[in-house]
Amino acid sequence: MKAIILSIAATLVGAVPTKSHKSKPFLNQVGDRTWIIGNELWNLTQGPQYGVQLFYKDHDCVGDAVGHYVSYNGAASDLNWTSASIVNQGSYRGDDYIDIAFTASEGEMHWVIFSGLAGAYQYFVNRALPVLGEFRTLWRLDNTTFPLGKTNLRDEALPPLSDYIATNKVQDETWLQPDGDGYITKYDFTDWIRTQTYYGVYGESFGSWYINPGKDYYNGNHLKQELMVHRESATGDAVQLNMIHGTHFMASSSDVFPDGKMWGPWLWYLNDGSKEDAAKKAKKEFTSWPYEWFEDEGYKSRGSVTGQLILSDGRPAANAAVFLGDNNPNKTALDMGSNYYYTAYANAQGRFKFTDVRAAQYGLQAWSNGSKIADVTTSFLHNNIAVAKSRNTNLGSLKWNVSKKTKIFQVGDFDRTSYGFQYGGAPHQHALVASCPANLVYRVGQSKTSDWCFGQTYLGNWTISFNLPDTRKHTTARNVTLIVSLAGYSSGSSSIIWANGQQIGNLTSGTPGLLNDPSLYRSMTTAGEWRYFEFEFNADDVLKKGDNEVTFQLTRNSTWHGFMWDSVVLEW
Repeated sequence: MKAIILSIAATLVGAVPTKSHKSKPFLNQVGDRTWIIGNELWNLTQGPQYGVQLFYKDHDCVGDAVGHYVSYNGAASDLNWTSASIVNQGSYRGDDYIDIAFTASEGEMHWVIFSGLAGAYQYFVNRALPVLGEFRTLWRLDNTTFPLGKTNLRDEALPPLSDYIATNKVQDETWLQPDGDGYITKYDFTDWIRTQTYYGVYGESFGSWYINPGKDYYNGNHLKQELMVHRESATGDAVQLNMIHGTHFMASSSDVFPDGKMWGPWLWYLNDGSKEDAAKKAKKEFTSWPYEWFEDEGYKSRGSVTGQLILSDGRPAANAAVFLGDNNPNKTALDMGSNYYYTAYANAQGRFKFTDVRAAQYGLQAWSNGSKIADVTTSFLHNNIAVAKSRNTNLGSLKWNVSKKTKIFQVGDFDRTSYGFQYGGAPHQHALVASCPANLVYRVGQSKTSDWCFGQTYLGNWTISFNLPDTRKHTTARNVTLIVSLAGYSSGSSSIIWANGQQIGNLTSGTPGLLNDPSLYRSMTTAGEWRYFEFEFNADDVLKKGDNEVTFQLTRNSTWHGFMWDSVVLEW
Protein backbone atom coordinates (compact mmCIF):
# COMPACT_ATOMS: atom_id res chain seq x y z
CA MET A 1 0.00 0.00 0.00
CA LYS A 2 2.86 2.37 0.87
CA ALA A 3 4.46 1.80 -2.54
CA ILE A 4 1.15 2.50 -4.29
CA ILE A 5 0.74 5.81 -2.45
CA LEU A 6 4.30 6.74 -3.35
CA SER A 7 3.62 6.05 -7.03
CA ILE A 8 0.49 8.22 -6.96
CA ALA A 9 2.41 10.99 -5.20
CA ALA A 10 5.13 10.97 -7.83
CA THR A 11 2.59 11.06 -10.65
CA LEU A 12 0.45 13.91 -9.29
CA VAL A 13 2.83 16.27 -7.58
CA GLY A 14 6.35 15.00 -7.98
CA ALA A 15 7.60 13.00 -5.01
CA VAL A 16 10.95 14.77 -5.16
CA PRO A 17 10.38 18.55 -5.19
CA THR A 18 13.05 20.84 -6.48
CA LYS A 19 14.15 24.29 -5.36
CA SER A 20 14.49 25.72 -8.84
CA HIS A 21 11.56 28.12 -8.48
CA LYS A 22 8.76 29.01 -6.15
CA SER A 23 5.39 27.44 -6.84
CA LYS A 24 2.07 27.61 -5.09
CA PRO A 25 1.64 25.31 -2.10
CA PHE A 26 -0.87 22.55 -2.72
CA LEU A 27 -3.38 20.04 -1.37
CA ASN A 28 -4.23 17.08 -3.61
CA GLN A 29 -6.53 14.19 -2.74
CA VAL A 30 -5.17 10.95 -4.21
CA GLY A 31 -7.52 8.36 -2.72
CA ASP A 32 -10.12 7.72 -0.10
CA ARG A 33 -8.84 9.70 2.92
CA THR A 34 -5.38 10.08 1.43
CA TRP A 35 -3.92 13.46 0.52
CA ILE A 36 -0.62 14.99 -0.51
CA ILE A 37 0.38 18.41 0.80
CA GLY A 38 3.47 20.53 0.33
CA ASN A 39 5.21 23.10 -1.85
CA GLU A 40 8.19 23.19 -4.21
CA LEU A 41 10.58 22.17 -1.40
CA TRP A 42 8.80 19.27 0.32
CA ASN A 43 5.70 17.11 0.24
CA LEU A 44 3.98 14.72 2.62
CA THR A 45 1.46 11.94 2.03
CA GLN A 46 -1.24 12.16 4.71
CA GLY A 47 -3.44 9.14 5.40
CA PRO A 48 -6.34 8.71 7.84
CA GLN A 49 -3.90 8.76 10.79
CA TYR A 50 -0.29 9.07 9.74
CA GLY A 51 1.67 11.47 7.58
CA VAL A 52 4.32 9.44 5.73
CA GLN A 53 6.73 9.77 2.81
CA LEU A 54 8.06 13.16 3.74
CA PHE A 55 10.16 14.09 0.73
CA TYR A 56 12.75 16.83 1.19
CA LYS A 57 16.00 17.27 -0.77
CA ASP A 58 15.50 14.04 -2.76
CA HIS A 59 15.05 12.03 0.44
CA ASP A 60 12.19 10.36 2.31
CA CYS A 61 12.71 11.63 5.88
CA VAL A 62 10.16 9.24 7.38
CA GLY A 63 11.29 6.03 5.72
CA ASP A 64 10.10 3.02 7.71
CA ALA A 65 9.17 5.12 10.74
CA VAL A 66 5.58 5.93 11.75
CA GLY A 67 5.53 9.54 10.53
CA HIS A 68 3.39 12.46 11.72
CA TYR A 69 0.27 12.12 13.86
CA VAL A 70 -1.84 13.73 16.59
CA SER A 71 -2.90 11.88 19.73
CA TYR A 72 -4.13 12.28 23.28
CA ASN A 73 -3.72 10.38 26.54
CA GLY A 74 -0.46 8.89 25.40
CA ALA A 75 -0.73 6.68 22.33
CA ALA A 76 -4.21 5.48 23.39
CA SER A 77 -6.12 7.75 21.00
CA ASP A 78 -4.77 8.82 17.62
CA LEU A 79 -6.93 11.25 15.73
CA ASN A 80 -8.50 9.95 12.52
CA TRP A 81 -8.86 12.43 9.67
CA THR A 82 -12.14 12.22 7.76
CA SER A 83 -11.67 15.16 5.39
CA ALA A 84 -9.24 17.82 4.28
CA SER A 85 -9.79 21.20 2.68
CA ILE A 86 -8.18 24.57 2.07
CA VAL A 87 -9.96 26.90 4.51
CA ASN A 88 -7.96 30.03 3.73
CA GLN A 89 -5.36 31.23 1.25
CA GLY A 90 -3.55 34.41 0.56
CA SER A 91 -0.20 36.11 0.17
CA TYR A 92 2.11 37.64 2.75
CA ARG A 93 5.17 39.68 1.79
CA GLY A 94 5.20 38.15 -1.67
CA ASP A 95 4.79 34.52 -0.65
CA ASP A 96 1.58 32.62 -1.34
CA TYR A 97 0.16 30.45 1.39
CA ILE A 98 -2.71 28.05 2.00
CA ASP A 99 -4.29 26.95 5.28
CA ILE A 100 -5.23 23.26 5.11
CA ALA A 101 -7.55 21.82 7.77
CA PHE A 102 -7.59 18.07 8.42
CA THR A 103 -10.80 17.31 10.28
CA ALA A 104 -11.46 14.69 12.95
CA SER A 105 -14.36 14.37 15.38
CA GLU A 106 -12.19 15.97 18.10
CA GLY A 107 -11.09 19.00 16.09
CA GLU A 108 -9.05 20.38 13.21
CA MET A 109 -5.33 20.04 12.58
CA HIS A 110 -4.14 22.90 10.36
CA TRP A 111 -1.06 23.13 8.15
CA VAL A 112 -0.28 26.63 6.86
CA ILE A 113 2.08 26.15 3.94
CA PHE A 114 3.97 29.05 2.38
CA SER A 115 5.73 28.91 -0.94
CA GLY A 116 9.47 28.89 -0.41
CA LEU A 117 9.28 27.64 3.20
CA ALA A 118 10.89 24.33 4.13
CA GLY A 119 8.26 23.26 6.62
CA ALA A 120 4.87 24.56 7.70
CA TYR A 121 3.09 26.43 10.43
CA GLN A 122 0.72 24.21 12.38
CA TYR A 123 -2.13 24.76 14.82
CA PHE A 124 -5.00 22.75 16.29
CA VAL A 125 -8.55 23.94 17.03
CA ASN A 126 -10.59 22.01 19.58
CA ARG A 127 -14.12 20.93 18.77
CA ALA A 128 -14.82 17.91 20.98
CA LEU A 129 -11.69 16.77 22.78
CA PRO A 130 -12.57 14.83 25.95
CA VAL A 131 -11.38 15.83 29.41
CA LEU A 132 -7.73 14.89 29.19
CA GLY A 133 -4.23 15.32 30.48
CA GLU A 134 -1.92 14.68 27.54
CA PHE A 135 -2.40 16.08 24.04
CA ARG A 136 0.37 16.18 21.47
CA THR A 137 1.45 16.34 17.87
CA LEU A 138 4.66 14.61 16.86
CA TRP A 139 6.99 13.26 14.23
CA ARG A 140 8.51 9.81 14.26
CA LEU A 141 11.28 10.01 11.68
CA ASP A 142 13.95 7.84 10.07
CA ASN A 143 16.58 7.02 12.69
CA THR A 144 19.54 7.03 10.31
CA THR A 145 18.63 10.43 8.88
CA PHE A 146 18.09 11.96 12.34
CA PRO A 147 20.55 10.35 14.80
CA LEU A 148 20.92 13.39 17.11
CA GLY A 149 18.56 15.22 19.44
CA LYS A 150 18.71 18.80 20.69
CA THR A 151 16.91 20.84 23.34
CA ASN A 152 18.06 24.02 25.08
CA LEU A 153 19.65 21.83 27.77
CA ARG A 154 20.96 18.83 25.86
CA ASP A 155 22.53 18.20 22.46
CA GLU A 156 23.77 14.69 21.76
CA ALA A 157 23.25 11.43 19.91
CA LEU A 158 20.07 9.54 20.66
CA PRO A 159 21.00 6.21 22.28
CA PRO A 160 21.36 3.37 19.73
CA LEU A 161 18.44 0.94 19.69
CA SER A 162 20.85 -1.92 20.37
CA ASP A 163 21.46 -0.53 23.88
CA TYR A 164 17.81 -1.05 24.86
CA ILE A 165 18.15 -4.56 26.27
CA ALA A 166 14.92 -6.02 27.62
CA THR A 167 16.53 -7.65 30.63
CA ASN A 168 18.08 -4.31 31.61
CA LYS A 169 14.76 -2.45 31.86
CA VAL A 170 14.30 -1.00 35.36
CA GLN A 171 11.09 1.04 34.95
CA ASP A 172 9.01 3.03 32.47
CA GLU A 173 11.24 3.83 29.46
CA THR A 174 14.40 3.42 31.53
CA TRP A 175 17.15 0.83 31.05
CA LEU A 176 20.48 0.08 32.66
CA GLN A 177 23.23 0.75 30.13
CA PRO A 178 24.81 -2.40 28.65
CA ASP A 179 28.07 -1.77 30.53
CA GLY A 180 26.15 -1.24 33.78
CA ASP A 181 27.47 2.31 34.13
CA GLY A 182 24.43 4.58 34.28
CA TYR A 183 21.02 4.51 32.65
CA ILE A 184 19.30 5.16 29.35
CA THR A 185 16.02 7.05 29.63
CA LYS A 186 14.02 9.27 27.31
CA TYR A 187 13.33 11.66 30.18
CA ASP A 188 16.86 13.05 30.03
CA PHE A 189 15.69 15.03 26.98
CA THR A 190 13.24 17.12 29.01
CA ASP A 191 13.33 20.92 28.99
CA TRP A 192 11.42 23.96 30.26
CA ILE A 193 8.69 24.70 27.74
CA ARG A 194 8.44 28.45 28.36
CA THR A 195 12.12 29.14 27.77
CA GLN A 196 12.82 26.74 24.91
CA THR A 197 13.74 28.44 21.65
CA TYR A 198 14.00 25.59 19.15
CA TYR A 199 14.43 21.85 19.45
CA GLY A 200 14.35 18.75 17.31
CA VAL A 201 16.26 15.89 15.73
CA TYR A 202 19.00 16.25 13.17
CA GLY A 203 21.94 14.68 11.36
CA GLU A 204 24.68 15.61 8.92
CA SER A 205 22.30 16.52 6.08
CA PHE A 206 18.83 16.97 7.60
CA GLY A 207 17.19 18.66 10.56
CA SER A 208 13.58 18.68 11.72
CA TRP A 209 12.81 21.40 14.26
CA TYR A 210 9.93 22.77 16.30
CA ILE A 211 9.92 26.51 16.92
CA ASN A 212 7.18 27.67 19.32
CA PRO A 213 7.48 31.46 19.75
CA GLY A 214 4.04 31.71 21.35
CA LYS A 215 3.73 30.02 24.73
CA ASP A 216 0.24 31.08 25.80
CA TYR A 217 -1.50 27.92 24.59
CA TYR A 218 0.64 25.65 26.79
CA ASN A 219 -0.64 24.44 30.15
CA GLY A 220 1.28 25.30 33.31
CA ASN A 221 3.52 28.05 34.63
CA HIS A 222 7.22 28.97 34.64
CA LEU A 223 8.17 25.54 35.99
CA LYS A 224 6.33 23.51 33.35
CA GLN A 225 8.73 21.08 31.75
CA GLU A 226 8.18 18.47 29.09
CA LEU A 227 9.82 15.69 27.13
CA MET A 228 10.84 16.99 23.69
CA VAL A 229 12.83 14.38 21.76
CA HIS A 230 13.83 10.76 22.29
CA ARG A 231 14.49 7.37 20.73
CA GLU A 232 11.38 5.20 20.35
CA SER A 233 12.47 2.11 22.26
CA ALA A 234 10.27 -0.36 20.35
CA THR A 235 11.19 0.64 16.78
CA GLY A 236 14.17 2.97 16.95
CA ASP A 237 12.30 5.90 15.38
CA ALA A 238 13.70 9.37 16.09
CA VAL A 239 10.87 11.07 17.98
CA GLN A 240 10.18 14.81 17.90
CA LEU A 241 7.43 15.61 20.41
CA ASN A 242 5.21 18.66 20.51
CA MET A 243 3.59 18.32 23.95
CA ILE A 244 1.10 21.16 23.66
CA HIS A 245 -0.74 19.89 26.75
CA GLY A 246 1.61 17.67 28.74
CA THR A 247 1.56 15.88 32.08
CA HIS A 248 4.91 14.06 32.28
CA PHE A 249 6.03 15.68 35.57
CA MET A 250 2.78 16.71 37.20
CA ALA A 251 0.54 15.25 39.88
CA SER A 252 -2.62 16.03 37.93
CA SER A 253 -3.66 17.97 34.85
CA SER A 254 -7.06 16.94 33.54
CA ASP A 255 -8.67 19.85 31.76
CA VAL A 256 -11.91 20.68 29.99
CA PHE A 257 -11.32 22.65 26.80
CA PRO A 258 -13.79 25.18 25.41
CA ASP A 259 -14.93 24.79 21.83
CA GLY A 260 -12.48 26.79 19.74
CA LYS A 261 -9.48 26.52 22.11
CA MET A 262 -6.50 26.93 19.81
CA TRP A 263 -2.99 25.59 20.24
CA GLY A 264 -0.44 27.37 18.06
CA PRO A 265 0.54 28.36 15.50
CA TRP A 266 4.04 26.98 15.85
CA LEU A 267 6.58 26.38 13.07
CA TRP A 268 7.77 22.95 12.00
CA TYR A 269 10.98 23.65 10.12
CA LEU A 270 13.22 21.54 7.89
CA ASN A 271 16.84 22.30 7.04
CA ASP A 272 20.19 20.67 6.32
CA GLY A 273 20.84 19.87 9.99
CA SER A 274 22.39 23.24 10.79
CA LYS A 275 21.73 24.34 14.38
CA GLU A 276 22.96 27.83 13.50
CA ASP A 277 20.34 28.13 10.79
CA ALA A 278 17.61 26.80 13.10
CA ALA A 279 18.63 29.32 15.79
CA LYS A 280 18.53 32.15 13.25
CA LYS A 281 15.10 31.05 12.08
CA ALA A 282 13.87 30.82 15.68
CA LYS A 283 15.04 34.36 16.41
CA LYS A 284 13.08 35.64 13.43
CA GLU A 285 9.94 33.74 14.46
CA PHE A 286 10.07 35.02 18.04
CA THR A 287 10.41 38.58 16.73
CA SER A 288 7.38 38.05 14.47
CA TRP A 289 5.03 36.73 17.17
CA PRO A 290 2.04 37.19 17.14
CA TYR A 291 2.01 36.47 13.40
CA GLU A 292 0.54 39.25 11.26
CA TRP A 293 -0.51 36.84 8.53
CA PHE A 294 -2.71 34.71 10.80
CA GLU A 295 -6.40 35.35 10.17
CA ASP A 296 -8.29 34.81 13.44
CA GLU A 297 -10.09 37.49 15.45
CA GLY A 298 -9.55 35.86 18.86
CA TYR A 299 -5.86 35.44 18.10
CA LYS A 300 -5.52 39.09 17.06
CA SER A 301 -7.48 40.49 20.03
CA ARG A 302 -4.62 41.17 22.41
CA GLY A 303 -3.71 43.72 25.04
CA SER A 304 -1.15 44.12 27.82
CA VAL A 305 -1.01 44.13 31.62
CA THR A 306 1.38 46.14 33.80
CA GLY A 307 1.80 46.68 37.51
CA GLN A 308 4.12 46.69 40.49
CA LEU A 309 4.29 44.28 43.42
CA ILE A 310 5.26 45.72 46.79
CA LEU A 311 5.66 43.51 49.84
CA SER A 312 3.77 44.54 52.99
CA ASP A 313 7.11 45.12 54.73
CA GLY A 314 7.90 47.83 52.15
CA ARG A 315 10.32 45.93 49.92
CA PRO A 316 9.72 45.64 46.18
CA ALA A 317 9.01 42.06 45.09
CA ALA A 318 12.28 41.87 43.19
CA ASN A 319 12.50 39.14 40.57
CA ALA A 320 9.21 37.56 41.69
CA ALA A 321 7.66 34.99 39.37
CA VAL A 322 4.43 36.50 38.02
CA PHE A 323 1.71 34.43 36.35
CA LEU A 324 -1.42 35.46 34.47
CA GLY A 325 -3.89 32.58 34.45
CA ASP A 326 -7.39 31.43 35.35
CA ASN A 327 -9.63 33.95 37.06
CA ASN A 328 -10.73 32.84 40.55
CA PRO A 329 -8.68 29.67 40.15
CA ASN A 330 -9.44 26.28 41.67
CA LYS A 331 -6.18 24.74 40.46
CA THR A 332 -2.51 25.43 41.03
CA ALA A 333 -0.70 27.53 38.44
CA LEU A 334 1.14 24.44 37.19
CA ASP A 335 -2.11 22.47 36.78
CA MET A 336 -4.03 25.09 34.78
CA GLY A 337 -4.54 24.26 31.12
CA SER A 338 -8.03 24.96 29.79
CA ASN A 339 -7.37 28.48 28.52
CA TYR A 340 -4.33 30.71 27.84
CA TYR A 341 -1.44 31.46 30.23
CA TYR A 342 1.34 34.01 30.51
CA THR A 343 4.54 34.10 32.56
CA ALA A 344 6.91 36.92 33.49
CA TYR A 345 9.37 37.99 36.17
CA ALA A 346 9.29 41.26 38.06
CA ASN A 347 12.30 43.56 37.82
CA ALA A 348 14.34 44.86 40.76
CA GLN A 349 11.59 47.39 41.59
CA GLY A 350 8.86 44.74 41.49
CA ARG A 351 7.46 46.01 38.19
CA PHE A 352 6.11 43.53 35.66
CA LYS A 353 4.59 43.58 32.19
CA PHE A 354 2.72 41.07 30.08
CA THR A 355 2.43 41.78 26.35
CA ASP A 356 0.34 40.20 23.60
CA VAL A 357 -2.24 38.85 26.06
CA ARG A 358 -5.46 37.48 24.58
CA ALA A 359 -8.51 39.55 25.54
CA ALA A 360 -10.23 37.81 28.50
CA GLN A 361 -10.59 37.82 32.31
CA TYR A 362 -7.55 36.67 34.28
CA GLY A 363 -6.23 36.07 37.76
CA LEU A 364 -2.71 37.23 38.61
CA GLN A 365 -0.46 35.18 40.88
CA ALA A 366 3.07 35.78 42.15
CA TRP A 367 5.58 33.96 44.32
CA SER A 368 9.18 34.23 45.36
CA ASN A 369 11.77 33.32 42.78
CA GLY A 370 14.57 33.48 45.32
CA SER A 371 17.24 36.22 45.27
CA LYS A 372 16.29 39.30 47.36
CA ILE A 373 12.89 37.91 48.41
CA ALA A 374 14.03 34.33 49.08
CA ASP A 375 12.57 34.62 52.59
CA VAL A 376 9.00 35.27 51.38
CA THR A 377 6.87 32.20 52.09
CA THR A 378 3.50 33.64 51.06
CA SER A 379 2.01 33.82 47.57
CA PHE A 380 0.02 36.60 45.93
CA LEU A 381 -3.35 36.42 44.11
CA HIS A 382 -5.35 39.20 42.43
CA ASN A 383 -8.49 38.29 40.44
CA ASN A 384 -10.83 39.92 37.92
CA ILE A 385 -8.25 41.43 35.60
CA ALA A 386 -9.89 42.44 32.34
CA VAL A 387 -7.71 42.50 29.23
CA ALA A 388 -9.12 44.27 26.17
CA LYS A 389 -7.90 44.46 22.58
CA SER A 390 -5.17 47.05 21.93
CA ARG A 391 -5.33 48.39 25.50
CA ASN A 392 -3.02 48.26 28.50
CA THR A 393 -4.51 47.26 31.83
CA ASN A 394 -2.46 49.08 34.46
CA LEU A 395 -2.92 47.44 37.87
CA GLY A 396 -0.86 50.07 39.66
CA SER A 397 0.84 49.21 42.94
CA LEU A 398 -0.29 45.88 44.44
CA LYS A 399 0.28 45.03 48.09
CA TRP A 400 1.61 41.52 48.75
CA ASN A 401 1.17 40.46 52.37
CA VAL A 402 4.10 38.62 53.88
CA SER A 403 4.48 36.87 57.22
CA LYS A 404 4.97 39.08 60.27
CA LYS A 405 6.40 36.22 62.31
CA THR A 406 10.03 35.97 63.38
CA LYS A 407 12.13 33.36 61.62
CA ILE A 408 14.03 30.92 63.78
CA PHE A 409 15.71 29.34 60.75
CA GLN A 410 15.36 28.84 57.01
CA VAL A 411 17.03 26.10 54.97
CA GLY A 412 17.03 26.87 51.25
CA ASP A 413 15.62 29.78 49.26
CA PHE A 414 11.87 29.92 48.76
CA ASP A 415 11.61 29.59 44.96
CA ARG A 416 9.69 26.31 44.33
CA THR A 417 12.90 24.64 43.12
CA SER A 418 15.78 22.63 44.56
CA TYR A 419 18.41 25.16 43.45
CA GLY A 420 21.13 25.68 46.03
CA PHE A 421 20.99 22.17 47.52
CA GLN A 422 23.49 19.47 46.70
CA TYR A 423 22.72 18.19 43.15
CA GLY A 424 19.82 20.65 42.90
CA GLY A 425 19.44 21.77 39.29
CA ALA A 426 22.03 19.27 38.03
CA PRO A 427 21.70 18.06 34.42
CA HIS A 428 18.84 15.60 34.07
CA GLN A 429 19.95 12.19 35.30
CA HIS A 430 18.01 9.12 36.30
CA ALA A 431 18.49 7.94 39.92
CA LEU A 432 20.55 10.97 41.00
CA VAL A 433 18.47 11.07 44.20
CA ALA A 434 20.13 7.78 45.16
CA SER A 435 23.34 9.79 45.67
CA CYS A 436 21.74 11.63 48.60
CA PRO A 437 22.41 10.13 52.08
CA ALA A 438 20.05 8.20 54.33
CA ASN A 439 21.00 10.34 57.32
CA LEU A 440 21.94 14.00 57.34
CA VAL A 441 22.52 16.72 59.96
CA TYR A 442 22.26 20.39 59.03
CA ARG A 443 23.49 22.85 61.68
CA VAL A 444 21.93 26.30 61.42
CA GLY A 445 24.66 28.96 61.42
CA GLN A 446 27.36 26.45 60.45
CA SER A 447 26.16 24.37 57.52
CA LYS A 448 25.91 25.68 53.97
CA THR A 449 22.75 25.35 51.89
CA SER A 450 24.59 22.87 49.67
CA ASP A 451 25.06 20.57 52.68
CA TRP A 452 21.34 19.75 52.41
CA CYS A 453 20.72 17.34 49.51
CA PHE A 454 18.05 18.03 46.90
CA GLY A 455 16.05 14.85 47.54
CA GLN A 456 15.36 12.36 50.34
CA THR A 457 14.64 8.76 49.32
CA TYR A 458 16.25 6.38 51.86
CA LEU A 459 14.89 5.29 55.23
CA GLY A 460 16.64 7.45 57.79
CA ASN A 461 16.72 10.80 59.60
CA TRP A 462 17.42 14.26 58.19
CA THR A 463 17.89 16.64 61.11
CA ILE A 464 18.08 20.42 61.35
CA SER A 465 19.94 21.43 64.51
CA PHE A 466 19.48 24.98 65.82
CA ASN A 467 20.08 27.02 68.96
CA LEU A 468 17.58 29.20 70.83
CA PRO A 469 19.17 31.67 73.28
CA ASP A 470 16.01 32.27 75.33
CA THR A 471 12.45 31.16 74.51
CA ARG A 472 11.05 33.46 77.22
CA LYS A 473 11.54 36.45 74.93
CA HIS A 474 8.64 35.11 72.86
CA THR A 475 6.12 34.40 75.60
CA THR A 476 3.47 36.40 73.73
CA ALA A 477 3.76 34.09 70.74
CA ARG A 478 3.29 30.53 71.96
CA ASN A 479 2.59 29.03 68.55
CA VAL A 480 5.46 27.98 66.33
CA THR A 481 4.97 27.14 62.65
CA LEU A 482 7.13 24.76 60.64
CA ILE A 483 6.76 25.48 56.93
CA VAL A 484 7.72 22.67 54.55
CA SER A 485 7.94 23.63 50.89
CA LEU A 486 8.58 20.79 48.44
CA ALA A 487 9.83 21.29 44.89
CA GLY A 488 8.41 17.87 44.04
CA TYR A 489 7.21 14.60 45.50
CA SER A 490 7.09 11.07 44.08
CA SER A 491 4.76 8.69 45.92
CA GLY A 492 5.68 5.68 48.01
CA SER A 493 7.60 7.63 50.65
CA SER A 494 6.26 8.77 54.04
CA SER A 495 7.87 10.89 56.73
CA ILE A 496 7.25 11.63 60.40
CA ILE A 497 8.30 15.11 61.53
CA TRP A 498 9.77 15.41 65.04
CA ALA A 499 10.81 18.41 67.12
CA ASN A 500 13.00 17.51 70.09
CA GLY A 501 11.60 13.98 70.06
CA GLN A 502 7.93 15.03 69.88
CA GLN A 503 5.92 14.38 66.74
CA ILE A 504 4.65 17.63 65.26
CA GLY A 505 3.43 16.37 61.89
CA ASN A 506 3.74 13.85 59.10
CA LEU A 507 3.93 13.67 55.34
CA THR A 508 2.11 10.50 54.34
CA SER A 509 2.10 9.11 50.81
CA GLY A 510 -1.30 9.29 49.14
CA THR A 511 -2.85 11.91 51.42
CA PRO A 512 -4.27 15.13 49.92
CA GLY A 513 -1.38 17.26 48.77
CA LEU A 514 0.93 14.27 48.43
CA LEU A 515 -0.26 12.63 45.26
CA ASN A 516 2.46 11.40 42.95
CA ASP A 517 4.38 13.50 40.49
CA PRO A 518 7.01 11.53 38.55
CA SER A 519 9.83 14.07 38.84
CA LEU A 520 12.35 12.21 41.01
CA TYR A 521 12.17 8.91 39.15
CA ARG A 522 12.03 10.54 35.71
CA SER A 523 15.42 12.28 35.78
CA MET A 524 14.30 15.63 37.19
CA THR A 525 16.66 17.43 39.56
CA THR A 526 15.06 20.88 39.89
CA ALA A 527 11.29 20.66 40.22
CA GLY A 528 8.15 18.62 39.83
CA GLU A 529 4.84 19.73 41.33
CA TRP A 530 5.24 22.30 44.13
CA ARG A 531 3.64 21.50 47.55
CA TYR A 532 3.29 23.66 50.64
CA PHE A 533 2.60 22.50 54.22
CA GLU A 534 2.37 24.20 57.62
CA PHE A 535 2.71 22.37 60.94
CA GLU A 536 1.88 24.37 64.07
CA PHE A 537 2.83 23.47 67.64
CA ASN A 538 3.24 25.08 71.08
CA ALA A 539 6.68 26.50 71.81
CA ASP A 540 6.48 25.93 75.59
CA ASP A 541 5.69 22.25 75.13
CA VAL A 542 8.40 21.49 72.58
CA LEU A 543 11.22 24.02 72.33
CA LYS A 544 13.84 24.90 74.92
CA LYS A 545 16.70 27.26 75.54
CA GLY A 546 19.87 25.99 73.89
CA ASP A 547 20.09 23.17 71.38
CA ASN A 548 16.96 22.05 69.50
CA GLU A 549 16.25 19.74 66.60
CA VAL A 550 13.67 19.25 63.86
CA THR A 551 13.92 15.84 62.20
CA PHE A 552 12.35 14.39 59.06
CA GLN A 553 12.28 10.63 59.60
CA LEU A 554 11.59 8.70 56.41
CA THR A 555 9.65 5.66 57.58
CA ARG A 556 8.51 4.30 54.22
CA ASN A 557 10.31 4.44 50.90
CA SER A 558 10.27 3.28 47.31
CA THR A 559 13.24 3.14 44.94
CA TRP A 560 14.05 6.57 43.44
CA HIS A 561 10.87 8.06 44.94
CA GLY A 562 10.67 10.57 47.76
CA PHE A 563 10.81 14.26 48.63
CA MET A 564 12.42 16.97 46.50
CA TRP A 565 13.13 19.98 48.70
CA ASP A 566 12.49 23.66 48.17
CA SER A 567 12.70 25.24 51.63
CA VAL A 568 12.15 24.50 55.32
CA VAL A 569 11.27 27.43 57.60
CA LEU A 570 10.59 27.60 61.35
CA GLU A 571 8.96 30.80 62.62
CA TRP A 572 7.04 32.15 65.64
